[in-house]
Amino acid sequence: MKSPDHHHIMQRVKVGMIGLAAVILLIAIASTILGSLNRDEPPAAVAGAAQSNMVADMAMANTATPSSSEPLAELGVAPAPANTQASADPAR
Repeated sequence: MKSPDHHHIMQRVKVGMIGLAAVILLIAIASTILGSLNRDEPPAAVAGAAQSNMVADMAMANTATPSSSEPLAELGVAPAPANTQASADPAR
């Protein structure tokens, strides 16, 4: 007849094998999900990649605006000078 210790040992082995199988199954499912997400994204949509239509729009906007001596004022970061000609000619 088998001893009770042998029964407990076999039960622990079975529980351990089921746990190991569950972890491997979860890893396989996560790998499948992440793999399908990577295949769905087009390569140009990767963060940080230059998009040709955006670059062209930026280039046209940069050439259309005349350059001034106050680039921060154009961006709205710093206040624009009140009158640049008045400060250049203090005699008037």
